[in-house]
Amino acid sequence: MSSEVAAGSSATQQFVTRIGGRIRALRQQRGWSVQRLAEASELSRRMLTQIELGQANPSLGTVDRVARALDTDFAALALPEGDAADAEVEGTVVWQAPDGSQALLLGATQEPRAELWRWTLSPGGRYDAEPDRLGAQEIHHVLAGRLTLTLQAGPQVLAPGQSAVIASDQEYAYLNEGAEPVVFVRVVTGA
Repeated sequence: MSSEVAAGSSATQQFVTRIGGRIRALRQQRGWSVQRLAEASELSRRMLTQIELGQANPSLGTVDRVARALDTDFAALALPEGDAADAEVEGTVVWQAPDGSQALLLGATQEPRAELWRWTLSPGGRYDAEPDRLGAQEIHHVLAGRLTLTLQAGPQVLAPGQSAVIASDQEYAYLNEGAEPVVFVRVVTGA
C-alpha cells in the first residue's frame, strides 16, 4: 500500500487542492520561482508544479519537505483555516487508501509543534512513513485492533489500550496484520 495521498475521494481532492494553493501562495509571497522551491525542498520542478495545481498525489513526507522549505509546517498547509471545518467532519482527511484505510489530521499547535491524528488501517493495511526531522517523536495509542509498528530495532505490537513512543526520524511503518480494523491516535512532536 502506498504512502501517497489516494486520489478519487472528494475529501482527499479538497486536501490536495488546499495544500497546492497554499504552497503556491507562500512561494509567491517569498518571490520564489518554482525552481527555487523545488531545489529547497529537493523535489523536481515538474512534481512541485503538479502539487501546486492540485494534480499530484504527494506523499505526506513530500508535503512535509515542502512545508519545511517554506518555513512552515505540515498542519499549516493541511488544516482548514479558522472555523471553516464542517462540524460533521471529525478531521481533515490527509491520506486514504482504496481499502478504506485513512489518516485524519485532527488538530495541531504551532509552538511547540505538535499534531494530533486519528488513523484507521483496514485488515492487511500498511502505511510506510518517511523519516521526520532528527529528534522527532510519535506517541501512538491503540483504540481498537492490534497495531504493528515496524521499526529499525524490530516490530512492536500494540493491543487496544496500549501506547508507545517511537523516534520518527527513522524509516518505519504502520501495519494491520489482523482481521479487524486498527484504530489508533497518533501525536507527532518535533517534525
